[in-house]
Amino acid sequence: MPPKRTPPKSPAAPRKSPQQQRSRAMVERIVDAGQRVLIGHGYDGASTNRIAEAAGISPGSLYQYFPNKDAVVAAVIERYTTEVADRVRARVVANMTRNPELAVPETISELLDALGTHRELLRAVVEQTPRLSSGATVFAFEQQIGELARLGLSMRSRTMPADVDFDAAAWMLVRAVEHLTIRYLLDDPPIPRDRFLADITRLVLNYFREPLPRA
Repeated sequence: MPPKRTPPKSPAAPRKSPQQQRSRAMVERIVDAGQRVLIGHGYDGASTNRIAEAAGISPGSLYQYFPNKDAVVAAVIERYTTEVADRVRARVVANMTRNPELAVPETISELLDALGTHRELLRAVVEQTPRLSSGATVFAFEQQIGELARLGLSMRSRTMPADVDFDAAAWMLVRAVEHLTIRYLLDDPPIPRDRFLADITRLVLNYFREPLPRA
């Protein structure tokens, strides 16, 4: 069983939670601007002044809602990863009782689509903000999908090898699929999407099959 890991600490939270529609719209405006700046200039090139300028507001107005650029970037990452997590979670739940040969490629295809919606943002998150991209939101996503993966494996325990450790299998499967999918989108290898889905599905389905007898 993989060791339990405590969630990483999140960057500084926004100064205040917007209650009124006008305040919520301002926060959304700042986060949108933060996303554009992060994509265009990277984490090191982002600054509160640059984000405020992109949002069309003064730095003082930005500081009413966010204490520093890390808080803005964290909000950008949280919004993006939450959107991805919601889509993938819904697909995993919908496919929970389906045959793995159908459920696995459909779920990974949904992950590809969700991550690839903002490919430039994905690159910025993974390559420009490694310290922030491993924050609490990503941790929570991995934990939730890992629990669903473990449940899916345990539901098919009668047809699986007796020595499978469901906790370890779920941990490895979630992170292997996550890493390979991200690298496929960012590296853009000369591998057709159908080929990638077929090969990664084969990798995952090995957990559902009895090993071949040794010679």
